[in-house]
Amino acid sequence: MIHIQKCIAACLTAAFLFAATAAWAFDESPEVIKQRIGTGDPVAGKTRSELCQGCHGEFGLSQEDLIPNLAGQYAPYIGKQLRNFQSGARTHQIMNAMAKTIDDAELIDIAAYFSSQKKMQGNGKGDNPVAKNLFTKGDPARGIPPCMSCHGVNGKGQAPNVATYPVIGGQHKGYLRTQLIHWRSGERSNSPDGVMNKVAKSLTDNEIESLTDYISGL
Repeated sequence: MIHIQKCIAACLTAAFLFAATAAWAFDESPEVIKQRIGTGDPVAGKTRSELCQGCHGEFGLSQEDLIPNLAGQYAPYIGKQLRNFQSGARTHQIMNAMAKTIDDAELIDIAAYFSSQKKMQGNGKGDNPVAKNLFTKGDPARGIPPCMSCHGVNGKGQAPNVATYPVIGGQHKGYLRTQLIHWRSGERSNSPDGVMNKVAKSLTDNEIESLTDYISGL
């Protein structure tokens, strides 16, 4: 609850920081890309990720709605998820098995390769006033922080070197919907302090549908 309160509090200053944050969020300068790549080697990662590319796409853009895009995702976040699949903290039959076939050095390079790609981008067709309001303002009365307070303006992320909050703008709708349903049911529970479980439990089916449609279009 403390974490959620902090997210809500952070939103109170969002209006004043919006312009600066927006400029940063769309910054694809070499320095910003280098920061989100982390310590891995993208060149080595391209070769090491050949099996991953079979599902997630050569450049991290999958063709399947239920398989996530990885293009431009923060390397530390990708790394955390792979380690969670290795340990069983996050479960998926295929990913649990696949993650166990790589060591940490390979993991870091694979994450760096997908992170080095241009950030995933939506088609801009998901504009929905209800979803936009939840995304930008949340619902303090229900303890729902604005999505942008953690995931950044247009869902393009806040902090490249932090494994906590991923890029979600432009992610597949089907994947986003499935994850929110899993957060809500408790099937997935690997967010810090269970923050995503708490948020998702407050969302209705219609809100999940609207939000995922909106976010996937960003």
